Amino acid sequence: MTLFHERLLAEIAGERRRLSRRGLLGGSLKLAGGAAVAMSLTTMPGPFSIRSLVAAQELTSDVDVLNYALTLEHLEYAFYRDGVGLFTFGVDGRGQSIDTSFAAIRDHEGAHVETLTSVITDLGGEPVAEAMYDFGDAYTDPMAFMMTAAALENTGVSAYDGAAQFITDPDLLTAAGSIVAVEARHASYLNLLTGEIPFPAPFESPLTMDAVLEIAGPFIVS
Repeated sequence: MTLFHERLLAEIAGERRRLSRRGLLGGSLKLAGGAAVAMSLTTMPGPFSIRSLVAAQELTSDVDVLNYALTLEHLEYAFYRDGVGLFTFGVDGRGQSIDTSFAAIRDHEGAHVETLTSVITDLGGEPVAEAMYDFGDAYTDPMAFMMTAAALENTGVSAYDGAAQFITDPDLLTAAGSIVAVEARHASYLNLLTGEIPFPAPFESPLTMDAVLEIAGPFIVS
């Protein structure tokens, strides 16, 4: 039987190969390279973690749902906060600066973190803290950075869709919808940059927490 961590790493490797086969490495951006992502998987500390939620296979309160979302937003914000500025990407197909767009995405993710943290606190919950992350080779060449960004954003959209069923407060559902809509805009933009279809299907495919862990979990070190 394949060990769980081996299945996770195989999933990441398969996604990278799929993107490469779609012509990413020879795409119109003419960016160099495309190193493989090699990351290890361990558990987040504390009472709340993606792994503990996967074990339970359910979110039992609105605060749980918001902390699940905050876990992913912390991950995305950290990726852009520490990675934006490492490379110069030039312009996109509209002639707009990709670097400026990445900075805007970073700021959006930061705003999501601040908002979710505030709402969880207002509801009497304890916001999950930012973890330690290892983004592997995503920070070693421009194409790997974009590929990882695309994977994170597309995963985020499907994760929100999968968790929405557990929200009981209609106001919170509307607020979550306003965040996932922006995440979808990010994903579409990054799909364009990486040679993918920006709107690949008429309906988004919700992801379970287990499926989200397969993609996001390997980035979390502690």
